[in-house]
Amino acid sequence: MLQIKNLTIIHKKDLRTIIKDFSFSLNKGDKAVIIGEEGNGKSTLLKLIYNNELVDDYVDYTGEIIKNNIRFGYLMQELTSACKSQTVYEFCSNLPGFYDLSPKELEQIAYELGLKADVFYSEQLVGSLSGGEKIKLQFAGILIQKPNVLLLDEPSNDIDIETLEWLENFINTCDLPVLFISHDETLLERTANVIIHLEQIRRKTLPRYTVMRMSYNQYVEERLAKFERQEQIARKEQSEYEKQQERFRKIQEKVEHQQNAITRQDPHGGKLLKKKMKAVKSMEKRFDREHENMTQIPEMEESIFIKFNDQIIIPNGKTILDLRLEQLRINDRTLAKNVILNVRGPEKICIVGKNGIGKSTLLKIIADELLGRQDMKAGYMPQNYEELLDFNITPIEYLATTFDKEEITRIRTYLGSMKYTADEMNHGIGEMSGGQKAKLLLLMQ
Repeated sequence: MLQIKNLTIIHKKDLRTIIKDFSFSLNKGDKAVIIGEEGNGKSTLLKLIYNNELVDDYVDYTGEIIKNNIRFGYLMQELTSACKSQTVYEFCSNLPGFYDLSPKELEQIAYELGLKADVFYSEQLVGSLSGGEKIKLQFAGILIQKPNVLLLDEPSNDIDIETLEWLENFINTCDLPVLFISHDETLLERTANVIIHLEQIRRKTLPRYTVMRMSYNQYVEERLAKFERQEQIARKEQSEYEKQQERFRKIQEKVEHQQNAITRQDPHGGKLLKKKMKAVKSMEKRFDREHENMTQIPEMEESIFIKFNDQIIIPNGKTILDLRLEQLRINDRTLAKNVILNVRGPEKICIVGKNGIGKSTLLKIIADELLGRQDMKAGYMPQNYEELLDFNITPIEYLATTFDKEEITRIRTYLGSMKYTADEMNHGIGEMSGGQKAKLLLLMQ
């Protein structure tokens, strides 16, 4: 159905090749997942397939994307500001096919997603919905449009367990081809039958892609086994090469010594040694050619390991939080009553519940209280990155306070450890992937 031929995507600002000579076909029955590190072009690829106008301002591309009159259902990773400023009714009424469905059909879609029956006529602003509610609303919009190919950018983000189970079942049982991005390994293990792995190796200077028609577990196992075999062969060949070089050096040194020792009274011997040296040089060139064709140690993207300072500790008896709320509210909605939360020492607390129940609202209240404390330093990462990030400045500008040379050098080092390239450090934050924005917030802490 969908065909991509020799697609190359190049970033306009720094001319970095993000994806090179990518070819792929999405067929009936395919549940294809795009995996890879942040900033490797996953969302850019999905946007380009859906509508090239979404990426025209920051990338150029060559190659073919053959859509064959496909009607896409596209779930974006982040809703646009224009979408967030609309009411739910305005958002839905602009969807093709909305007015073609009967109230009963709309009610059925809402029921499948665990939404209220009258949700599509709500005057609530889309931007005021919880993260999970926004995802559900987008899914409802996709179902309303009745597409024949699904493009889903991180569909498992922000949704509750019930909706995640629905999503898993939906991907597995729908008869539509699905191309999606996800970091949720459980979802990948249970749904994907095609793996598209986008990588940036050699310090993000060389793009590489792999397409395998198999399950995620099988792909991981075969990839690791292949890399282990390749590494074993490479190390064995390298060992043999070093032994060969040692033998060659001894031969070369012997011939050179004989040449230095021979007298002019032995022209015949001199000619023989010249022939020997020519053979040695020929042998050296052959060894060099063989070395170039030797099996290489497999290249893969390095993982990022984050560790907090061991000196930062919280005493067991210290009161971190003693929160009491008569009501947890958002706008005119009461989400919960008589909220009591006590946290002491280094406890790890997880807030769980259905979408829209008030988890993010409660966390924001907790953050407001802790961030003002003088006896401790709290870090806060919101669900909506725009709360703390200015999308119009660069990562360096966001992290800097004095802008002196020493501080800028330190910031570049930190960003480099998070696998930002030198060019990406000077890109606008708004141009970055969701994962890169998250890493920037983590660095600020």
